[in-house]
Amino acid sequence: MVGALKRDLLDRHPSDNALRKHPDVQVSRDTVGAWLRGDRFPQKVEPLLAVLAQIRAEAARRGLLDAPTDSTQDSTVAELLAPDRWHTSWQDEQRRRTQANQDAAQRQRAHSALQEDERRARQAALADRPRPVGSWSAQRLGVHPAIHTGPVREDGFVLPLYVPRPHDTELRAHLTAAAADGARPQMVVVRGASCTGKTRAAFEAVRAAVPADFDLLFPADADGLLAVLAADALGPCTVLWLNEAQDYLDGPKGEAVAAALLRRLDDLGPLIVVATLWPDHNRTLARRPNPGESDRHPKARDLLAQARYTYVPDSFTGHLEAVREAARDDNSLATAVQTGGVDLTQVLAAGPDLVEHYEHPAGEYGPYGRALISAAMDAHRLGVAGPLLLDFLQAAASGYLTNTERATARPDWFAEAMAYARTQVKATIRPLQEIPRPSGMGALPGVVRLADFLQQHGRRTRGTQVPPASFWHAATAHLTDPNDLVSLAHAAHWQLRYRHAAHLYCAAADGGNTHALLTLARLRKGAGDLEGAQRLARQAADAGNIDALTDLAWMREDAGDLEGAQRLARQAADAGNIDALTDLAWMREDAGDWEGAERFYRQAIDAGDTYALVALAGLRKNVGDWAGAERLAIQASDAGVADALVVLASLREEIGDRKGAEQLLRKAVDAGVFHAVIDLVELLKDAEDGEEAERLARRVASTRDSDALIDLAEELKGTGDRKGAEQLVLEAVHARYPRALRWLAESRMEPLEAYNRYGLDPEGTLAEPWEWPEPRIL
Repeated sequence: MVGALKRDLLDRHPSDNALRKHPDVQVSRDTVGAWLRGDRFPQKVEPLLAVLAQIRAEAARRGLLDAPTDSTQDSTVAELLAPDRWHTSWQDEQRRRTQANQDAAQRQRAHSALQEDERRARQAALADRPRPVGSWSAQRLGVHPAIHTGPVREDGFVLPLYVPRPHDTELRAHLTAAAADGARPQMVVVRGASCTGKTRAAFEAVRAAVPADFDLLFPADADGLLAVLAADALGPCTVLWLNEAQDYLDGPKGEAVAAALLRRLDDLGPLIVVATLWPDHNRTLARRPNPGESDRHPKARDLLAQARYTYVPDSFTGHLEAVREAARDDNSLATAVQTGGVDLTQVLAAGPDLVEHYEHPAGEYGPYGRALISAAMDAHRLGVAGPLLLDFLQAAASGYLTNTERATARPDWFAEAMAYARTQVKATIRPLQEIPRPSGMGALPGVVRLADFLQQHGRRTRGTQVPPASFWHAATAHLTDPNDLVSLAHAAHWQLRYRHAAHLYCAAADGGNTHALLTLARLRKGAGDLEGAQRLARQAADAGNIDALTDLAWMREDAGDLEGAQRLARQAADAGNIDALTDLAWMREDAGDWEGAERFYRQAIDAGDTYALVALAGLRKNVGDWAGAERLAIQASDAGVADALVVLASLREEIGDRKGAEQLLRKAVDAGVFHAVIDLVELLKDAEDGEEAERLARRVASTRDSDALIDLAEELKGTGDRKGAEQLVLEAVHARYPRALRWLAESRMEPLEAYNRYGLDPEGTLAEPWEWPEPRIL
């Protein structure tokens, strides 16, 4: 009404802009206008009264105070603008708004209480339920017990004094921020090698930084976590504890878990997901697949990409003085300090003694126990994620024993070997450990797990060793999890043990894994059995594996049926396989259709295939469009595709910029594009820097890059060191690279076709002929 009065009787004077400039007003012009129209309520009454006073003064100046406000009202202008009236009205409205807010807050509290009651009811029906954060013990959350030399608690669990390091400050800051009122849900990853103290660091950080009124939930397995998330039972003010997060994210349910966690992190907080991870597992989950390789962990990669990381160092380098100070009051720390090293957490967790127990077995049955541990090491390092069946270990052990040990084995050898492998080392930890039941009391029958430190030790010391034939036979006969079978089949395939790979793929396919069926088809294609390969790939496609359509497309292309190949590749692309678009582009490029190839490359790029940028850059370079090639390669490099650096280097070399090419190739090698080392070595040789070229090749060879190993083998062969050359090539085999087959066949003067068909035996010689296993039709 006041706005209308100012407009109709006072010709819009004073203006809103003039009114806002009064010392007691100090708001925007739009805010003054909104007050006068009744669109906005002023938070304080004084600025409003100052505005009304200015309007009243203008009305008085014009002699309009006694005039009626309009023809429909009995009140005068003076009465409308009276300060007391507006002060009273403002107070009434303020009280009404305050009461409305209180009522709304009360309704919200009631709604929240109802939601919490419903959530508690859903939680009560679950196997894994949250408890107050302070009620969880270090032992229950997975902290390793420490060595002890004095009195211990009744339960035997020893928790030494904690010595903070710089990463602890960072970790606690992450948790403090994530636990604050109004904070969004946050995932925090504590990354460190086995027995470095990552779980203890996470436990201490939660105790120090998370409020006592938070709950903590520790699911027993991926199924339990999925059940919690599906029931919407993970409420705000909760810590989700995922110790050894690979157990949740890298199994058959891993992608479902990651997707569900991503959805929960988009919901209400504060919620803290605390995860611990080994570096190897972190790399497996976070790495992007190579071109043409299936992407096993896209959701897990997305999940980890938005997490906050804290890295736990392997040692106490730089912090020993603080440890020595704490060791005055702690027997466990004092014993660890007496070792004289900096790897205190490993000593505390009895790591070195575990290795000693394994590598230097004592007693009559020590070698048999070591054989079981070796089989367990190989199983875990080659991809078995779950528990290890005792029947599997027993059947695998023979290949890890000498002829004499096998011949003199007593009937009770397995029971005694298990006793040795289950010996408690330093009264703390056993090499082979029982697995508790998911609920209730006791251990799961017939299965064990290998101690974390020994798993890591096996990866480090047995990384280039091929398991004996008994290992592969035992896996085929006794393992039933299709994912474990596929992992071992991949390992056998990469190590060119084709017979074992074929039987393991077949067993996995019989268990319903269509990827295993397709990989078996690829193995048969590589061996020249095109008819069998096409039949298995068609079975996989009929069972719903869209990657099989792409394989069928390439088989048709190899047969000269370009039209049929493109039809199958288009079918795969329509089904969601974006790699098929790149395959279509390659087919068009092979046919000389540059325009069609570029069209498919750009469709692949639009669908999210960043590697297609590199392929398109290569196409543009081949047709003479160097500027376009460089632009695309830079775009790919900016998107994180390190292979683009090799394309850029080739462009630099073409225009004579060898220094620029060298810099780009070195950057590619540092980024993990190891095939770039061949180009770099050749570039250095052309520049007559042979010493640097050889040094670089040997450095890359030390990382087990297969191309570099084979190139070095050629150098050794040229000097007459044939035995050393063959050893390097066998290392290339162990590094999972089939190019070595050609080298071995030529070096041994044996037919390459036999190597491609039958592969190698565990000793590295040409395998005896064998027949293809035939999977059941899915």
